[in-house]
Amino acid sequence: MTAQLSKKGEAWSARFSEPVSDLVKRYTASVFFDKRLAAVDMQGSLAHAEMLAHQGIISTEDYAAIQRGLAQIKNEIEGGQFEWLLDLEDVHLNIEKRLTELVGDAGKRLHTGRSRNDQVATDIRLYLRGVIDDIAGLLRELRLALLDLAEQHADTIMPGFTHMQVAQPITFGHHILAYVEMFGRDAERMLDCRKRVNRLPLGAAALAGTTFPIDRQRVADTLGFDEVCRNSLDAVSDRDFAIEFCAAAALVMTHVSRMSEELVIWMSPRIGFIDIADRFCTGSSIMPQKKNPDVPELARGKTGRVNGHLIALLTLMKGQPLAYNKDNQEDKEPLFDTADTLCDTLRIFADMARGISVRPEAMRAAALQGYATATDLADYLVKKGLPFRDAHEAVAHAVRACVDQGCDLSEMTLEQLRAFSDLIEDDIFGVLTLEGSVAARDHIGGTAPRQVRLAIEAVRSRLAAE
Repeated sequence: MTAQLSKKGEAWSARFSEPVSDLVKRYTASVFFDKRLAAVDMQGSLAHAEMLAHQGIISTEDYAAIQRGLAQIKNEIEGGQFEWLLDLEDVHLNIEKRLTELVGDAGKRLHTGRSRNDQVATDIRLYLRGVIDDIAGLLRELRLALLDLAEQHADTIMPGFTHMQVAQPITFGHHILAYVEMFGRDAERMLDCRKRVNRLPLGAAALAGTTFPIDRQRVADTLGFDEVCRNSLDAVSDRDFAIEFCAAAALVMTHVSRMSEELVIWMSPRIGFIDIADRFCTGSSIMPQKKNPDVPELARGKTGRVNGHLIALLTLMKGQPLAYNKDNQEDKEPLFDTADTLCDTLRIFADMARGISVRPEAMRAAALQGYATATDLADYLVKKGLPFRDAHEAVAHAVRACVDQGCDLSEMTLEQLRAFSDLIEDDIFGVLTLEGSVAARDHIGGTAPRQVRLAIEAVRSRLAAE
């Protein structure tokens, strides 16, 4: 839209024979949520104005006036003195109207060679680029906090589970490193998404480009974009980058939710593996003994919220013809809330990770349940020459006998164990200990304490290099 603003601030008033109704103004306005784009909107406008002046499309005097006016508007917004008007519909028209009040015709010339269509697409990309950078930093802080926790408990034995049943002994440090890996992939996804966010739509104008001799690459360089969007129709209508961000955010929140579920389970008195610092918990209005893990519970719930925003954006885009449509105004609130929810969650989880205290005795006691070293006995027999399937069957009989007798494999005598295979010798008891079990898995990705420490060191080195 390149028409001048009317005295009422409407960019299209001369085309219409009656004013927009108050109901329609409220229904179609976005200013009260897109005003958060003000800083990046002015950043984009300054780059655009500099290019216009460099190309001789506006005068250097106009450019200086625009700089001066936008600086004052920035101060007004930051100081809470800027008046946001519903009649002006969005952040762009509000700023443009105030700029024109301050610097006159120079403010009216700022919109030369652009449309709100490419302007808002640029604003969202600038905003989202900054958000991604913040999230990358927050994911780094969370991983560092988890690495500290893992390092403290590289030797702490706990049961590993499959199907929520005791499976094999592992170390708590190894378990926590699984989340370090998840959040590491999340950081990679975010940074990969940033590459597609960091492309400049400005210069596409409404949909077809502009007749003015603009230099899009100059604007891209000024704003730090890696490249320009190559098709004007796609540039103004593409929201793939926002959907991709929300998909990456949904995966981060999914990992947060999985971790939250375990924290809630582990903190239950029936399990008692950990405690979470009081500042992350609440009590009950009626039961004075309660200490509820509200933060991980709420994070579990907020995961559904972020997932919903992803579906909302996918649905928003699925039926739109080219190019820009008013539907796209609905992209901002889901995007903003996704960014806010994710940043808040990561910030509080990094802090909460440092407030987790571990109860090794409870973990060890649980690891002694469920015959967690049965696989170690099978591996022992295989190393003695027994085919694995035969070893599996022999150990299954041994476990059945333990169930009947109410004892653990490590509590059986050598004579009792040899009843299941004459390959078993007195060196078996070192194999059946929890420490022996975890120490034996001494390879990359294994749960052996030595490998846990090596993995921690490797991640720390990668983070230090970022």
